[in-house]
Amino acid sequence: MRWENGRRSDNIEDRRGMRVSGRGLAGGGIGAIVLALVAMYFGVDPSVVLNQAGSLAPTQDTRPPAASSPEEEKLKDFVSVVLADTEDVWSALFKETGKPYPPPTLVLYSGAVQSACGFAEAAMGPFYCPGDHKLYLDMSFFNDLAKRHDAPGDFAQAYVVAHEVGHHVQTLLGISDKVNAARSRAGEAAGNALQVRMELQADCFAGVWAYHANQARQVLEPGDTEEALAAAAGVGDDRLQQQARGYVVPESFTHGSSEQRMRWFSRGMQHGDPGQCDTFKAARL
Repeated sequence: MRWENGRRSDNIEDRRGMRVSGRGLAGGGIGAIVLALVAMYFGVDPSVVLNQAGSLAPTQDTRPPAASSPEEEKLKDFVSVVLADTEDVWSALFKETGKPYPPPTLVLYSGAVQSACGFAEAAMGPFYCPGDHKLYLDMSFFNDLAKRHDAPGDFAQAYVVAHEVGHHVQTLLGISDKVNAARSRAGEAAGNALQVRMELQADCFAGVWAYHANQARQVLEPGDTEEALAAAAGVGDDRLQQQARGYVVPESFTHGSSEQRMRWFSRGMQHGDPGQCDTFKAARL
């Protein structure tokens, strides 16, 4: 991915090295963490668990953060460029509809973090919190993406950021509120199905970003598309469940299968039109 000459975002909040403890959690605290970790490994949106842990009382270690390596600083620089690029793309797309695009803030952390959605550990992976309009990322996840999910490469990493920004777009458009309200009235299976459609739409929105970023700035290099598709496949519910327990339960999917996630990312990247990302009306996912 050609990114070095890109604009850097100012919407980065660096909390790396700031240690957060889950001591004082309601109901024993550690139980919420364990449940969230289990949720992640079984394909459940961790924010669902985090939202139920809102009464956390974390403590923060105020010792100076450890110095980061040159490799980590370069990765931070890269993430800042990707975030800036999503800002440019979505600002232009929102402007076409006469609406402003307030960009999200990307919080970089190490180990654990406190958000408006609750306490989270790095093992849960990146997430977006609609309560504070922030994306949370421990950059060590990118190592996991490459090794555990077989998705190395910078464009695979960019896909991860763009997917979480897609959830921010859904929040701004009111989609998230509607889906959450519908899920609260639905049974477990129907609620999971709605969550799948929301996640696949975020994948499609990530593809929309990739289309416009390449049209405007020619960011793609040979193999980049394949890297993003590998990332989408690597975090499919079927693959995660197979890895975690050796079998797959489609009724429990909350993010979509590998094939579905690749298809919707590809759809967004092919058309560049957010209107093509209406997974809620799609007869076939």
